[in-house]
Amino acid sequence: MKVLLLSLFSLLSLTAFAQEQNADSLYMRQNYEKLEFNIPMRDGVKLFTIAYVPKEKSKTYPFLLNRTCYNASGYGNYNTHGHPSNYLVQDKYILVFQDVRGRYMSEGVFDNMTPNIPGNDKKNKKAIDESSDTYDTIEWLLKNVKGNNGKAGIYGISYPGFYSAAALPDAHQALKAVSPQAPVSDFFFDDFHHMGAYLESYTPAFAVFGYQKPGLTKDNWFEKEIMRFYADPAKDAYDFYLRLGPLKNITEKYHYDNFFWKQIIDHPNYDDFWQKRSILPHLKNITPAVMTVGGWFDAEDLYGPLNIYKAIEKSTPKAKNTIVMGPWSHGGWARESGRLAHNHIYFGDSISTFYQREIERKFFDHYLKDGANPNLPEAYMFDTGIKQWKTFDVWPPKAAANTKLYFGEKGRLGINKPQNDKAVFEYTSDPAKPVPYTSQTEGLVFTPRNFMSDDQRNASRRPDVLTFESEILTEDMVLSGEILARLDVSMTGTDADFIVKLVDVYPDDEPNYDGNPENIVMGSYQQLVRSEAFRGRFRNSFEKPEPFVPNKVTRVNVPLQDILHTFKKGHRIMIQVHSTWFPYIDRNPQKYVDNIYKANEEDFIKSTIRVYGSSVIEIGERE
Repeated sequence: MKVLLLSLFSLLSLTAFAQEQNADSLYMRQNYEKLEFNIPMRDGVKLFTIAYVPKEKSKTYPFLLNRTCYNASGYGNYNTHGHPSNYLVQDKYILVFQDVRGRYMSEGVFDNMTPNIPGNDKKNKKAIDESSDTYDTIEWLLKNVKGNNGKAGIYGISYPGFYSAAALPDAHQALKAVSPQAPVSDFFFDDFHHMGAYLESYTPAFAVFGYQKPGLTKDNWFEKEIMRFYADPAKDAYDFYLRLGPLKNITEKYHYDNFFWKQIIDHPNYDDFWQKRSILPHLKNITPAVMTVGGWFDAEDLYGPLNIYKAIEKSTPKAKNTIVMGPWSHGGWARESGRLAHNHIYFGDSISTFYQREIERKFFDHYLKDGANPNLPEAYMFDTGIKQWKTFDVWPPKAAANTKLYFGEKGRLGINKPQNDKAVFEYTSDPAKPVPYTSQTEGLVFTPRNFMSDDQRNASRRPDVLTFESEILTEDMVLSGEILARLDVSMTGTDADFIVKLVDVYPDDEPNYDGNPENIVMGSYQQLVRSEAFRGRFRNSFEKPEPFVPNKVTRVNVPLQDILHTFKKGHRIMIQVHSTWFPYIDRNPQKYVDNIYKANEEDFIKSTIRVYGSSVIEIGERE
């Protein structure tokens, strides 16, 4: 969701960051010349663009385009910051970085997730979207930059991943390869919301997206607004947000002049404002080759890559469409740490190098340079349990064994064995004492990440968390594909959230990793594998929420994102269910109000939540 590889404080000093030299800077100075353009769009708005053209003129080269809202000038000192990778830099492309309209050195007005206008009517000067801007950029580059081979590719991570996906509808005929990476696809389900719940932990990020710049600039014009949070940053985010109180206090104290925050609070439901900003319905008749990339531990954009891939599969089954999912957090494949670990979990060595060299490099080489066909599989997926790459002809895999998990008495979890469907499991959810989303004390981070594989022992010991655990597995068990939690619930209140977690419980004698933090014991570690939050008011429609009837048993379907994880012999499978997850998501008042962003302190009430034994978790192909 932010500039790749930059923390908040480096984001605030992006221009200085861009002056630093990294490993590819000297190579680029020796082998590339830099050009700068202001490229006119069909409505006359000019977009600032940097192009690095190979000095070797005996060959022609394809364009490799990155469109960004995070300051193209950050790439202006012969430095790609590892993105594109050094493999792509050394393979020689015309590397293009562009500020999208309304950002930094580009003219125009910025809009978050610009709605797509189908048809790309080039005669209509007012029909402007990211597809048309990409089209016009490629058309201009082909005519005005010498030494090109007539082909173009586009890539980007996070928001630039959205811009890559947004280039697909009505794509320019020269656009041959597109790689949306950790792409945002729909802001009601990515980044700022999860299944209708607001990600309160992302609150400081609004400063980056909610203020129009005063004029053309290479500097960050929103520093003052970010420093409302970080001039004296809180050491404990849980305490900070709890003391802050209802979301209306964010409006009054921090985001009173932020246009994006105003849009959020004015559109609490999935209305036309959000629907028209989703790129998914527009991914039809796809002609370029597509390679969508994501990380299984991406706390920001896990929904995006999976659903962009699936949308293309559904609309254009004959498209060249590949998905890659590795054991990374947000954008982790763009940097090589050598020994890859997420949080406390070690996954292997040189995993990002393998992706950059054997997958990404060959994808662009084939489709943009007529290189050898890499014969990429339909799905290149990393099994996060046995820590190995696997390939599939289709995703979700058709041959995967379907698994059903049932809630049993005394905390038992039945695997493909129904339990007592008359059983009732109860907890009291108190918004004044919400369940923390992490086992660690975190400060006011820009966006949280480590919790995606965090230890759940702290949660399983709370009385407001239902915990169900299987017997010790006698053989490896692979869970793959989609997950749907079908919960039968009732409550004394009139609204509730439901957080469902799938957890891998390690054996008691599991050894610590080399370099394991002293306070982390891997024996009996409860590793979060997949989780999701669902705002119960949206159980029948995200567009038209409705309250619960107190004490009436109601079905709530909670879709979790896909999984490929082998639960190894000697491990256990655990499911947790609860109704607060703070401050990753905001607190539900548990008394139905029309707009939670405007709820008052007195609206927040305790509620007794009941989950019934007729509930089931389905993994794999569903009936």
